[in-house]
Amino acid sequence: MDDIPPPLPKAPIKFLDRVRYEIRRKGLSLSTEKTYVYWIRLYIRFHKMRHPEDMGGDEVAEFLHFLAIERRVSSNTQKTALNALVFLYRTFLNQPFEGIDITLAKYPKRVPTVFSHAEALGIIDQLRGSYRLMAQLMYGAGLRVSETYRLRIKDIDFSANVIFVMFSKNNRHRRTVLPVALKDDLSAQIQKVAALHTEDLRDGYGHVYLPNALARKYPNADKELAWQYLFPSSNIAPDPISGVLRRHHVHSRSVQRAVKAAIRREGITKHASPHTFRHSFATRLLENGYDLRTIQELLGHADISTTEIYTHVLNKGGRGVRSPLDSA
Repeated sequence: MDDIPPPLPKAPIKFLDRVRYEIRRKGLSLSTEKTYVYWIRLYIRFHKMRHPEDMGGDEVAEFLHFLAIERRVSSNTQKTALNALVFLYRTFLNQPFEGIDITLAKYPKRVPTVFSHAEALGIIDQLRGSYRLMAQLMYGAGLRVSETYRLRIKDIDFSANVIFVMFSKNNRHRRTVLPVALKDDLSAQIQKVAALHTEDLRDGYGHVYLPNALARKYPNADKELAWQYLFPSSNIAPDPISGVLRRHHVHSRSVQRAVKAAIRREGITKHASPHTFRHSFATRLLENGYDLRTIQELLGHADISTTEIYTHVLNKGGRGVRSPLDSA
């Protein structure tokens, strides 16, 4: 249950615990919390444990320069570190620093690896059970790995052919397409979850994890079938906050291992992972003539420039250029 926020003291004393408290008070996601705390901790250690209150723009610039020159991070990674430090100073410490002179990272974001349609289907054919269905959703609906295994039964709308993606990256919600070809398999999966949930309730379990705000708003929802995970774990384990024995979703590492093993069995030598299915989804839509704005909405990108990178993946390139050697 490593995606459940760890408990914090009611009155945090440690500096990073107080930062975590402010992040949660602002309603930011757990992934954002982990990312921000990682970079803030690294920033403090880089400056030999000096307190951030005693530093400012110059020290931030020095740290970002170190990341670009010594660590050789990508420009996106450098921007993420800067966002964490802006939150630290502007929001948490209320000590906003003015524009700083930083060395920009020279290593741009890589063009994403994608599967051909045949490769994607071949890998899916190597999978069985719920892992197969999860891979089909990643490729057929453009879901991130975490969005897939965190799906709840209520998020599947068969009548509208829609999948609701709740509390995704940066705590945003969106809708994406429900592949019609998966309706029967999804219905069968829901039936399996329903039978398992009935057993859990009979055995005195059946209370699924809900974020605090939802648990307060819907106090009895945690034992309703609609809120159960679509891909539940095979084990019941104690909630790290309350200690209540629950059935959580499948673990992220098990999904990663299953898909990577399928990639190897299929003989794919690309530097690929489960996330490659999402890249492949976006590329297929571009190939099929869908506009970037539509693809941006389905993927949940905040900035269309993130979506535009898929134009570089197409066989003809971003401007539709055709090689002279391919001319008749």
